[in-house]
Amino acid sequence: MTISAHTIHQSGAKRLKKRVGRGNASQKGTTAGRGMKGQRARSGGKSKTALRGFRQSLQKVPKVRGFKSLTAKKETVTLGTLARIAAPGETITPYRLEEKGVIEDASRGVKIVATGTIDKPVKLSGCHVSKSAAVAITQAGGSIEA
Repeated sequence: MTISAHTIHQSGAKRLKKRVGRGNASQKGTTAGRGMKGQRARSGGKSKTALRGFRQSLQKVPKVRGFKSLTAKKETVTLGTLARIAAPGETITPYRLEEKGVIEDASRGVKIVATGTIDKPVKLSGCHVSKSAAVAITQAGGSIEA
């Protein structure tokens, strides 16, 4: 078979329509897959979802609980991560942390938490710092600017 513009097609792109009412040998003859009697067996009968009552459709809705703030949370960075990526005496800003690949988005803000240890003097600017992390940074000889 030659390939030309009218013979090219994507495999599996179309699902063939179910052919009903084509005799009993086709497994969809006589009642055409609609069962015996009832509203759904008739022509123009409503679908299964339309027959579900209002109360039951309300039960199907997932219940949302609690509260989700629209304000984005600050990204957290540990002291151990700072000790690993920072050179002694380096100034660390949220955008510097984003450049180094530590955080994803500097515009959300950064909070330094006291997990791990730091022994290098680093300068922090533009970062929120927990109290215990601030103590550890100043003991290591670093400083924190607002």
